Amino acid sequence: MANDRIQSLPLEEIMGDRFGRYSKYIIQERALPDIRDGLKPVQRRILYSMNKDGNTFDKAYRKSAKSVGNIMGNFHPHGDSSIYDAMIRLSQDWKMGEPLIEMHGNNGSMDGDPPAAMRYTEARLSEISGYLLQDIEKETVSTAWNFDDTEKEPTVLPASFPNLLVNGSTGISAGYATDIPPHNLSEVIDATVYMIDHPNADVEKIMTLMPGPDFPTAAIIQGRDEIKKAYETGKGRIVLRARTSIESMKGGREQIVITEIPYELNKANLVKRIDEVRVNAKVPGIAEVRDESDREGLRIAIDLKKEADSQLVLNYLLKNTDLQINYNFNMVAIDKMTPVQTGVIQILKAYVAHRQEVIVKRSQYDLRRAEKRLHIVDGLIKMVSILDEVVATIRASENKSDAKENIKISFGFTEEQAEAIVTLQLYRLTNTDIVTLQEEQKELQQKILELKAVINDEGTLFNLMKRELREVKKKFGKPRRSELQDAVESIEIEVSDLIVEEDTVVSVTRSGYIKRTSPRSFASSKIEEIGKRDDDELVFWQNAKTTQQLLIFTDRGNLIYRPIHELSDLRWKDIGEHLSQTLSNFDSAEKIIHVEIVGNFDEGVYTIVTKNGQIKQVERSAFKPWRTYKSKSTVYAKLKSESDKVVLVSESKTSDIMLVSETGYALRFNLDDVPVIGAKAAGVKAMNLKGDDQIASAFFVTADSWYLLTQRGFIKRVKADEIPATSRANRGLQVLRPLKTAPHTVFAAGLVTAKLKDVAEVMSDELDLFSQEANVVTEAESSLPSVETLEITTDQAKVFDVILDDLRLSERTSNGHPITDENIRLVSVKLK
Repeated sequence: MANDRIQSLPLEEIMGDRFGRYSKYIIQERALPDIRDGLKPVQRRILYSMNKDGNTFDKAYRKSAKSVGNIMGNFHPHGDSSIYDAMIRLSQDWKMGEPLIEMHGNNGSMDGDPPAAMRYTEARLSEISGYLLQDIEKETVSTAWNFDDTEKEPTVLPASFPNLLVNGSTGISAGYATDIPPHNLSEVIDATVYMIDHPNADVEKIMTLMPGPDFPTAAIIQGRDEIKKAYETGKGRIVLRARTSIESMKGGREQIVITEIPYELNKANLVKRIDEVRVNAKVPGIAEVRDESDREGLRIAIDLKKEADSQLVLNYLLKNTDLQINYNFNMVAIDKMTPVQTGVIQILKAYVAHRQEVIVKRSQYDLRRAEKRLHIVDGLIKMVSILDEVVATIRASENKSDAKENIKISFGFTEEQAEAIVTLQLYRLTNTDIVTLQEEQKELQQKILELKAVINDEGTLFNLMKRELREVKKKFGKPRRSELQDAVESIEIEVSDLIVEEDTVVSVTRSGYIKRTSPRSFASSKIEEIGKRDDDELVFWQNAKTTQQLLIFTDRGNLIYRPIHELSDLRWKDIGEHLSQTLSNFDSAEKIIHVEIVGNFDEGVYTIVTKNGQIKQVERSAFKPWRTYKSKSTVYAKLKSESDKVVLVSESKTSDIMLVSETGYALRFNLDDVPVIGAKAAGVKAMNLKGDDQIASAFFVTADSWYLLTQRGFIKRVKADEIPATSRANRGLQVLRPLKTAPHTVFAAGLVTAKLKDVAEVMSDELDLFSQEANVVTEAESSLPSVETLEITTDQAKVFDVILDDLRLSERTSNGHPITDENIRLVSVKLK
């Protein structure tokens, strides 16, 4: 019944079986080369079919479409494009060490241009292809039926030279890939001859004869150790570098000239990439990039500006374009129907064994032919000696068959000899012909002796093999093209050398918007016109150079690094780029508290104070750029709790530091008490805080007085000398009188700068904020230093706003304490 043929199988089993068959097919019969002749099936079929059709180097070119049609119809039923693409590659002298096909017409280019359609091009086998196919008619290789069982095709070619190493191979299969570079024909043959004489040779010795790959595009190969590793294991990575030179031009200018590029590189893409470097000014000094290649050879010219550093430009291009690439050896080939990763020793041994088998089979074939011919010649010579009797016998016979039988019976000739005699033409029965027969007999006897020696004596066979290899070398050998260098030359480029020094203006807002602006855009705008959100504020702006670097400190102890030349170049009125666009660990609640432009990281020490009373010093060298600076900030202060924040980041000064707590305690001590430790350390205790008290402000004592602001809108000025220097970790002196109802708390304190004094003097008639009588209390008047405060009335709010604005400006130009929008709004509410 029909239903008996239906099977129920799990889908996993069916898929596994079918994919297994498919994988086996594409591994063995499509994508990977044979270790013996170095050809994939499609390449082998192309060469065999064209040779079978007489489309050889000594004949006229033939339309590619005709060859492709014959190959597809007889041997390779996979579509004309796959056959034609393989044929094109075999003809491209910039991809093949020794092209196996000669082609008339457009067969593509190093720029990646597609070849002309097969109906326009003409092709034939190259001369060296004949040496891959030589003796194929002598039953030297095994054959298999083609796809429709109409004729036989070879499973491997005789290959008179080691094509796998000479032309290399590349391909991708199921679970396997191969990348075997091309080598120099002469060097490969020398190595093969040495391997014949020394079957146990090691890679070190082989490399004295075949030191490395030899690419058709030449260029420079670096890394002898990696070549040796690849030759031993089948895997390795070498560096390919373009051949370049620096030439002088008129006007004191120079140009970089490229005459050789790495293997399988698209030249047009390379030129485009170099021109992008010029357009984007990634390296200063490139004026123009031109492709000047012609029929004389490859040439790419890079014109430099007069002030350009040619070596710097060249190093940058080598490092950041495909002028220098890595080539990865992955030598995988089919050996005995199995994909293997192989070194050169195994490849050479497999080739020698294959060639030995070919020569034996060829000799056996020739021996059979020679012995058969000698038998005929012996019969003809015997026939000449009794010619009259033989002729009489033939004449007396009724027909050809009767004649053959009669001379066999009468004179003892064999069937083959009798056939040759009766078909012999009369003109050959001359004395001269007898001499020719005798000479041929001697030649055949000698040839038979030689063939038997080849078959029976391995030494004779190997001598013949070496002689034939040397003939190929003599005829097709060329000098090495690629230059070999033992060591991989590292390219070191100072980043600062790549930056075009330009004047710029850098700005940073509290919530984390940063940008750089041209001096022209900045000069045409007012500072307050900076692009920002309504709830944001400008905390930093400064003139800078694009060669400088920006350090941004947040209140959460995170440090952000940006080279200034990497900042977005925007107008002053543009909002800028938010740090969260590039940083994965920037919290929306983080605030910028300190920004600094630096030129180098060799000198400088920072003092860092946190709200919960920790203090430390950190060397600037600890903030050197880290590898992931573009995507992640790093820690400059370790905070022990979520509620803790940094209140001071400033370059350390030689003077004392003042800490002011929210409840009104002030502590002064020298920085000598503060250790210099690592960036990720928490620090030491700065101030003895009681209860929920926290540090509100910290600043260096570099003026004779300082101010404090309270949350109720009170401001006061304190003489610096009234807070004597003690030691770290004390509570300090109280500078605000504690009140039971509506107590004051400090939210800002800082030095009284010259600008603040000037404002106070101008406004002194309306508001004597900084008078001695109002804000400074002598020790005789109070046991608390400067406990008196002066409330700012509603009518005087305008004056207070002026002072607050000046304090905000002071933050950008000095080391005063930052005043946040939140605190400013709080004071404004109190004033109203």
